[in-house]
Amino acid sequence: MANVVVIGAQWGDEGKGKVVDIYTEFADNVVRYQGGNNAGHTLVVGDEKVILHLIPSGILHEGKRCIIGNGVVLDPEVFIMEITKLKANGYLKDDSMLRLSESLHIIMPYHKRIDIAREAKSGAKKIGTTGRGIGPAYEDKIGRRGIRLMDLLDEKSFSRKVKEILDEKNLILTQFLNDKPFTFEEIYEEYMGYAETLRKYAADTSLLLHKEIRAGKSLLFEGAQGTLLDVDHGSYPYVTSSSTCSGGACTGSGVSPREIHEVIGIAKAYATRVGSGPFPTELEDETGEALRQAGREFGSTTGRPRRCGWYDALVARYAVRVNGLSGIAITKLDVLSGLETVKVCTGYSYNGQVLDEVPASLEVIEQCRPIYQEFPGWTEDITGAKSLAELPENAQNYIKRIEELSGAPVVLVSVGPRRSETIVLRNPFEA
Repeated sequence: MANVVVIGAQWGDEGKGKVVDIYTEFADNVVRYQGGNNAGHTLVVGDEKVILHLIPSGILHEGKRCIIGNGVVLDPEVFIMEITKLKANGYLKDDSMLRLSESLHIIMPYHKRIDIAREAKSGAKKIGTTGRGIGPAYEDKIGRRGIRLMDLLDEKSFSRKVKEILDEKNLILTQFLNDKPFTFEEIYEEYMGYAETLRKYAADTSLLLHKEIRAGKSLLFEGAQGTLLDVDHGSYPYVTSSSTCSGGACTGSGVSPREIHEVIGIAKAYATRVGSGPFPTELEDETGEALRQAGREFGSTTGRPRRCGWYDALVARYAVRVNGLSGIAITKLDVLSGLETVKVCTGYSYNGQVLDEVPASLEVIEQCRPIYQEFPGWTEDITGAKSLAELPENAQNYIKRIEELSGAPVVLVSVGPRRSETIVLRNPFEA
């Protein structure tokens, strides 16, 4: 029995959904532990494309329990829409296989309106949020004025808490953000309508997971976003509002760190970023556009075009260090097929110095210029490769160099969007 955490080793959108989908075969429980519906995991099952924003990717497998932990902020409307669509497509036949932590925090209508209005007011200094209320919901959580699922399921508690906070939220909306206020009645009516649907999924999920571990069951933790978007360890303030690193798996689920056995970081064979913030290897040229089009680099949640660039080994090493990565899964290697040359960033040039680690200062990293090692590319279609030996020699050399520079073994290589288009070098559940 092994418990495995899957995290993004770059800026998010690395293809975690596919890897989690593959690893779910070996797990009994799949746990989402942070973020909200600002995440988007795209999976290809046969000829069907499935996009999930809240519910763990494991829901596509029968007999696997999916948990949304206390570290998640949940939009009830989005959650209900997602389960409705899943059921219509033949998934989630047994409601007992999906559980929501009764301690998770609820995204309220004022969170979304504040999020959108703040971004609009920020102009050129905007963070690039998805406008879904994630950040404001986490603000209320940390400020000890959030509304949890257990509150929503208690009519008196919910009414009291909304009334207590609504004057403050309306003041912010009307006096600072020049937006319209909410009435208690409109929020109450909408959210009481959600409560009964959510009630059947609510549970003490920390206790549930503890019992599963004691029964010898395995856990797969599914992170959202990526290491460089972590609120503590990312390129602050251009980050998300939660702990995307492996430590968040424990705080966001109520599972002890002693129960984690493997941490796998997912990294594209190149790099992408959505929203504002530093991105040293960004390509604002025809090569960057070619990667965007070949990789279909448009957000599954927002549809926004992703910024594209070369693989950054300094970012990978940083992810290995702060997450304790025991392995790296490389995705979208097939996107590089057809390029005459490919590059890897091996260092940064800053004020005449060569840096081999990601600087902590945002001001410094914004002035860094990438130092590249260049490799000959390959033209072959690699989607049918079942082992590293079946890849073109140049592709093999590229993977080997990524492994050397990143400081952790490559345990999986994705050569196409389908489950079958994957080279598994080591299964962390069988380690």
